[in-house]
Amino acid sequence: MDISIFAAIAISVIALFAGFESVLDSFQLHQPILVCTLIGLATGNLTEGLLLGGQLQLIALGWMNIGAAQAPDAALAGVIAGILVLTKGASVSEGIAIAVPLAIAGQVLTIFVRTMTVGLAHYADAQAEKGSIRGVESANMLALGLQGLRVMIPAIATLALPASAVQGALAAIPDWITGGLAVGGGMIVAVGYAMVINMMATKTTWPFFFIGFALAAVTELNLVAMGIIGLALALIYIELSPQFNGGGGSGSGGSGSVDAQLDAILEDY
Repeated sequence: MDISIFAAIAISVIALFAGFESVLDSFQLHQPILVCTLIGLATGNLTEGLLLGGQLQLIALGWMNIGAAQAPDAALAGVIAGILVLTKGASVSEGIAIAVPLAIAGQVLTIFVRTMTVGLAHYADAQAEKGSIRGVESANMLALGLQGLRVMIPAIATLALPASAVQGALAAIPDWITGGLAVGGGMIVAVGYAMVINMMATKTTWPFFFIGFALAAVTELNLVAMGIIGLALALIYIELSPQFNGGGGSGSGGSGSVDAQLDAILEDY
């Protein structure tokens, strides 16, 4: 499957910014659902990119850095899997199966890059002591650039591979390996949901979980409809609960300020 020079350049830029976002987290561009969709847009396979990104996002849902623990790298996994599926003829299932080992490889790579940037942190400290804002900025930009390159360089290397070579390599992988990785990816989805639910679970939110579970089981509502219902229930709960509206549910939302309501919600967690 051949792609244009423009598409190759666009994918390289997407990979670069995915590497940036893996440490910035400003726009979540490193998340598979976004990066695969953008690669699909660049290659003219938007629907397939969105489907791949959505399924990979379920796997990456529980991947998060906690303290010094480095999570598997969603950026590298999403970029390389997107390139293999959308430009090299791999199937979506093959892309999902290979995403987990790619994420582990990316985890090792980002730890290596972060270790390298320790020296840059000391350099930035020295520049700060001198009062050199430009020196501090250059250290930060160089460190950020290394994170972008660690995703961009593998992406360019993958783009340079012939599609026939990639398909031959994928075909050479035994079915028990790809099948095992697919099963493992499905288990990670369940673990990810469990971690998210564990963070959100309180005595006031459990009833909404069971309402949603029951609605999903007995109706044919899609995720968009369930999301709308969930949002509506949350707004109704905040409006009627004295804990959030400053005493007594009223049409005006009570006397409590928005800041006070947010503080109360955060305290509940």
